[in-house]
Amino acid sequence: MKIIEETPYRFRIAKEGAMRVPGIVYASKALLPEERDDMALTQVANVATLPGIVRASFAMPDIHWGYGFPIGGVAATDIDDGGVISPGGVGFDISCGVRLLVSPDLDSTQLQPRLRAVMDGLDNRIPRGLGRKGVWPLPNRAALERVLAGGARYAVGKGHGVPEDLERCEDGGVLEGADVAEVSARAMERGLEQIGSLGSGNHFLEVQAVDRVYDEATAARMGLADGAVCVMIHTGSRGLGHQICTDHVRRMEAAMKRYGITVPDRQLACVPVRSPEGQAYVGAMNAAANYGRANRQLLTEVTRRVFEAHADTSLRVVYDVSHNLAKFETHDVDGKPRNLCVHRKGATRSLPPGHPDLPADLADVGQPVLIPGTMGTGSYVLAGVPDNPAFDSAAHGAGRVQSRHAAARGEDADVLRSRLEKHGVLVRGRSRRGLAEEKPEAYKDVDEVIETTEQAGLARKVARLIPLGVVKG
Repeated sequence: MKIIEETPYRFRIAKEGAMRVPGIVYASKALLPEERDDMALTQVANVATLPGIVRASFAMPDIHWGYGFPIGGVAATDIDDGGVISPGGVGFDISCGVRLLVSPDLDSTQLQPRLRAVMDGLDNRIPRGLGRKGVWPLPNRAALERVLAGGARYAVGKGHGVPEDLERCEDGGVLEGADVAEVSARAMERGLEQIGSLGSGNHFLEVQAVDRVYDEATAARMGLADGAVCVMIHTGSRGLGHQICTDHVRRMEAAMKRYGITVPDRQLACVPVRSPEGQAYVGAMNAAANYGRANRQLLTEVTRRVFEAHADTSLRVVYDVSHNLAKFETHDVDGKPRNLCVHRKGATRSLPPGHPDLPADLADVGQPVLIPGTMGTGSYVLAGVPDNPAFDSAAHGAGRVQSRHAAARGEDADVLRSRLEKHGVLVRGRSRRGLAEEKPEAYKDVDEVIETTEQAGLARKVARLIPLGVVKG
């Protein structure tokens, strides 16, 4: 594989063999994966073989090895020219994403004497961990179907939030075109009891403070100011989304031969977007996306109740955006508008100022781009910029450098907890092993990820947030 350094923040994987387009990796030398330990660059090249792919197979600065696509992968296929859709380009946790909340009147100094009570309240109220039941027990499949069709909008309509929340959510909190008929009975069974739960792994709810503001005018428009208290929620569609991915990968594997499609990795199973199998996956994926958005909405309401009880403050939504999704968008390619299926797997939308999908009050500053770090480092809010070369996409996090097994090996959860608390971060974890797997050293340097994101023209810095307390599965 020939890798060419085009700039200090952009590498090109030369087009060769079955590749239809080159690979473009936005990374510094320090962030570029080592191929002997991480097959992510090979995965970038493999994605470049997909039928209908245009421009390039892109990777964000947090790139690491994933299922089929690398995590941090972005690929767009031309729907009108045989373009395919691949569940591996979305991931198992469909519509996994980040929601950021901010208090309009509480700063970190005022929170400190109440922080331990807030964290204990969250520890008691936030369901998390493998298979945990959620805060909204649904009585039957019909009720779940309404969640899958209505997303966060349905949750708000049932009293779990306020209409203003939806104005700061991607797609207004709901994706149209959900098809519950394409969601298997097993997926429904897994989703029925988990709505309103955090899950495990890298999912978290973190209490934060604005530590640095880079653009005061844009930050003010987003409701952020120096010292402001924030809450970041990172979760998705739980077992329901995982089962949908599993079901439709199998279906596509069986169908590819019929469409004359071959791929270098079976994890890249795909079919034309306009095929029956493609449309079935789109309907199920949209349903899972709505589940994920409703999930974050419910966790928002639980968090609000805790802050009202223990910190006497309200919380407003800054923004909610998915980073595991395929969306249908129009982009100029070779000077012509094309109808594309844009896969973002571990990558977030980064819409520029003036984009029609932005809320009216953010239209002139760009979309909030939410990039969490680790529970011991900072997180960032950025804003979308014009002329983003990767279909208006940016990184979604710090990106792992250690497997979960490697991270947990030799790490004592109590020592880790004590170390974080000495640095001012209160930890409320459900699992000792889960905590060890998520130690800060298991991830890339988020500051370098952000610098690369900005220098590569993917987004611009608005504010840096530091952790005060974290709730983990």
